[in-house]
Amino acid sequence: MKQALRIGMVVAAMGITGIMAQQAKKGPMPKSQAELQAVQAVFTALQQNNADGVITAAENLLGKFKDTEFKDTVLFMEAQAYQQKGDRDKMQVYSERALAANPNNYQAALLLADLTIQGTREHDLDRDEKLAKGEKYANQAISSISTADKPNPQLGDDAWNDYKKDWTAQAHDALGMAALERKDYDKSISEFKMAVEGAAHPEPAYEVRLASAYQNAGKNDEAIAAAQKVMDEPACATPPKPPCTPSQIKSVAQSIRATAILAKNGGKPPAQNTPPPPQVQIQQQPKQ
Repeated sequence: MKQALRIGMVVAAMGITGIMAQQAKKGPMPKSQAELQAVQAVFTALQQNNADGVITAAENLLGKFKDTEFKDTVLFMEAQAYQQKGDRDKMQVYSERALAANPNNYQAALLLADLTIQGTREHDLDRDEKLAKGEKYANQAISSISTADKPNPQLGDDAWNDYKKDWTAQAHDALGMAALERKDYDKSISEFKMAVEGAAHPEPAYEVRLASAYQNAGKNDEAIAAAQKVMDEPACATPPKPPCTPSQIKSVAQSIRATAILAKNGGKPPAQNTPPPPQVQIQQQPKQ
């Protein structure tokens, strides 16, 4: 979550400066002063963390300038605003519209991957279909991220590469969750390892999910080591100051470790003693 919040500030920080920087390269551009002002209104609302303001400004832009080159950008920003308001249905609708407008909108693909996979349950009648759809979104994001250009030439190469690493890690985490739901533990371990090892700023949730996958696969030594690593990380204070690990995730790691130790020693704990991996809500992310 901390990584998603950190990445999300990039769009707001660039604001209209990032839009004007597009003149130096190929990218979306407003076709008139009126459209420029409408685009700027969306970014201003985002900077102010005003979800309703983002929605209103985005609808105004899309209504008045139907051929705007910023269509997928503002649709995704609307999806984020609805996420902030806790409206999952509209978050999905606007993410899908953003991805339809631009299949390379990796932010929308990432949001849809997490939303679809985390919303899938074992006894859903369409479980396999939803997991396959979520995996498609995640792989689509990985492909788009690999060729994505910097959203603003003022952003340093190292910083941009770190963002791409973190986004790619998020996609592998989603693929790991899908594999875990399918009980394909070897694949889930592989995906979670890529998330943990490939991220510039690894999320504690990725690490505890890796520990869970190890434990479910019967690889108890690895589960114990992975869980212990999470338990040894600095705890979050109030307010949290990253890097730190929330107490909820530490508690999950402690439970995984205890279950793995018991299993290693010949015990047979009930299946419900193995806690599910925590869910991580996707926050704001920048647009290329």
